[in-house]
Amino acid sequence: MKCPFCGNPDTQVKDSRPSDDGAAIRRRRSCPQCSGRFTTFERVQLRELVILKRNGRRTPFDRDKLERSLGIALRKRPVQPEQIEQLVSRIVRQLESLGETEIPSSTVGDFIMKALKSVDEVAYVRYASVYKDFRHTGDFARFLGAEGLNEGGLDDESGRR
Repeated sequence: MKCPFCGNPDTQVKDSRPSDDGAAIRRRRSCPQCSGRFTTFERVQLRELVILKRNGRRTPFDRDKLERSLGIALRKRPVQPEQIEQLVSRIVRQLESLGETEIPSSTVGDFIMKALKSVDEVAYVRYASVYKDFRHTGDFARFLGAEGLNEGGLDDESGRR
């Protein structure tokens, strides 16, 4: 593994331990050249996933992008970073278990929506507002009504209780 500080191609593993309930290995490494220390994670990758965008483009699946998306939706919500990592791992396993190498972006979005709904309804609505391209406050009210999330929340389109 190349050192991220000095670029030395030979680094040493100082410690290895399971992470994410055994789904990954966390390795502490050090560089003999600059004495820099850093952590790497090793995960099983069943297949190379490619995301089919709505416009027809194909892009490689990016686990970090998925984690960032969930992090944005869950920002300032009572959800621990470990829970976010578990959500990411669960979604990735679901995508890999589809048995397809090319997956429509809508499928990824649907998996994210289901995962967020089970963890935090506010984050679910935040993500939906971008994923479903809400343009007006009425879009929120219609979505909440259609999803059955309006109980105890907003009573009408004006947002009054």
